[in-house]
Amino acid sequence: MMGPKQEAQPALFYEFSLKDHVPQDHLLRSIDRFVDLSRIRAHLVDFYSHTGRPSVDPELLIRMLLVGY
Repeated sequence: MMGPKQEAQPALFYEFSLKDHVPQDHLLRSIDRFVDLSRIRAHLVDFYSHTGRPSVDPELLIRMLLVGY
């Protein structure tokens, strides 16, 4: 069909909030409440290269390891 698309752009995107889908009593919420990893980045900054592709955020990597265990 020629002409402008009838589909609205918001239909291409959706909002997803992980907080809305993880139950309040889930184990991950307890881990997040008690484990503060905000200072990890400062301790590991010397080990990450400033050239090339950016690496995985160290805080995210440690959180993924905790979830894996």
